[in-house]
Amino acid sequence: MPLNINTNVFITCAVTGSGSSQDRSSEVPRSPKQIADSAIRAAKAGAAVVHCHVRDPETGVGSRDPKLYRELTERIRDSATDVVLNLTAGMGGDVVFGPSSAPLPLQKGTDMGSAESRIAPMADCLPEICTLDCGTMNFAEADYVMTNTPGMLRAMGTMMTKLGIKPEIEAFDTGHLWFAKQLVEEGVLDSPALVQLCMGIPWGAPNDLNTYMAMVNNVPDDWTWSSFSIGRSQMPYVAASVLAGGNVRVGLEDNIWLEKGVLATNEALVQRAVTIIDAMGSSIMTPQQVRDKLGLTKRAPR
Repeated sequence: MPLNINTNVFITCAVTGSGSSQDRSSEVPRSPKQIADSAIRAAKAGAAVVHCHVRDPETGVGSRDPKLYRELTERIRDSATDVVLNLTAGMGGDVVFGPSSAPLPLQKGTDMGSAESRIAPMADCLPEICTLDCGTMNFAEADYVMTNTPGMLRAMGTMMTKLGIKPEIEAFDTGHLWFAKQLVEEGVLDSPALVQLCMGIPWGAPNDLNTYMAMVNNVPDDWTWSSFSIGRSQMPYVAASVLAGGNVRVGLEDNIWLEKGVLATNEALVQRAVTIIDAMGSSIMTPQQVRDKLGLTKRAPR
């Protein structure tokens, strides 16, 4: 198939995530101030969008405390740096089973929230974008399942749409795209939609180009999409995304290394992505250009 190079690309920086990376890199931000400061530096380096989780400031463990979301949001908005705010609504769908010989009762780490509790920080902070993990998936851990039922997704998607927040559909496999198109057909999500293709995460879509192009080819032509991969594949997927017609995501949520033996910062990862995109002859979009493209409105919290 011919190349469909994207000549106007926006960069999303996934600032911190919720995994255990804080124990492997001192550069992974924990507190709302650290996360906000890192997001601001990433924006100044060229990221038009910052995708933010929050963490317990003391332990670094992922959290969905509305107060932490609020502090993070206010710090970013009070800065002089313009950036599109994308908050995660992915927390609250964690199920950890016992061993295969005794899967019940559920184990420590299980956190199943209601649709209302998962959307509450979004309703309070009113980001321009928030994520919708569009399916259930086994992760690398033996007994952990990321759980997002069709009913839960319909409820959360409806709430996002009513709040005027653009859902970013997180697609970890082709079936997630299938269901996303169903949500649009039902009117739960508006069209054209926004999609993030998440590659190489066990046990979702494997990190190979045949699977990647199957994902790309399942995105409707009028939707906007980005993609990323993890670890050492993060930067190759910057180039792959641009070549295939998409936008890019980098950041410490997905990769903590700049090169072998050198821990990355979000700013450095964004700078590396800018270098790749510039070398390919494409332009880097500003936050306002992204708002215009996606129909976003920058708002203050209630």
